[in-house]
Amino acid sequence: MPTEKRYCQCCAQVLYGRLDKKFCDEGCRNNFNNQQNSVQNKEIRIINRVLKRNRAILLAFLALEKKPTKVDRECLLLEGFNFRYMTQHGVGSNGQSYQICYDVGLISEQNTNYLIVLAKDVVH
Repeated sequence: MPTEKRYCQCCAQVLYGRLDKKFCDEGCRNNFNNQQNSVQNKEIRIINRVLKRNRAILLAFLALEKKPTKVDRECLLLEGFNFRYMTQHGVGSNGQSYQICYDVGLISEQNTNYLIVLAKDVVH
């Protein structure tokens, strides 16, 4: 009984063996799935890169003093901080607004001043 030829979804080589086989080997399967996921996850990777950079900037300022640190908005911007990307934000019980990037927080003190603290120290 003649069967229709099947081809690898990645490299287009003729497939032999099981009828439900889609790839000629594990390498082709991995390459195909990586290509599919890279297109879908591109935006997520970009956002994660910005969040990691924001966290690194905040930690660098915090490490200089080893305690809550006051910093001007302009200083953060000069370092490349992006205020649009944070993991949490809200208003504390004392009325001050805060933003958190993973485990480091920014508490808004005045129009352009912030206090950098560990997220666990933010009063929710």
